[in-house]
Amino acid sequence: MSEELFVESRISPPALSCPKCDEMLPQKLGEVQCQSCSARVNIEHEGTRKQWVQEKVSCPGCEKVLIVGVDSRPANLQCVACDCQFTVKPNIPKVEVDCPACNRRLRMKKKPGRREVDCPACDKILVVQF
Repeated sequence: MSEELFVESRISPPALSCPKCDEMLPQKLGEVQCQSCSARVNIEHEGTRKQWVQEKVSCPGCEKVLIVGVDSRPANLQCVACDCQFTVKPNIPKVEVDCPACNRRLRMKKKPGRREVDCPACDKILVVQF
């Protein structure tokens, strides 16, 4: 059985807030559901879709540069040079937050909702909400 190969897209949809509860929505296009209030929101962003189609990625098998040519993420691709099959995963931007106990900067993916994170420097649990 072969291992699944992934490449992360460098392009992410704009960060938007739910019109009902003002919490962060998942960073996707199309119909999304707010994780806080369960409202359904249809998100379209022509600029992101256009950038996705034109995005260039390197094949994880042979490193040939390919144009994705697909306006959605995830996108399944096959390299024309080496027949390697891989998936272009959605980009989830990272943000930095400061630990209130030791001021260490922590990098994490910005995902909607509330998370409890252990600071690796001082073991304090901090609550992060996006």
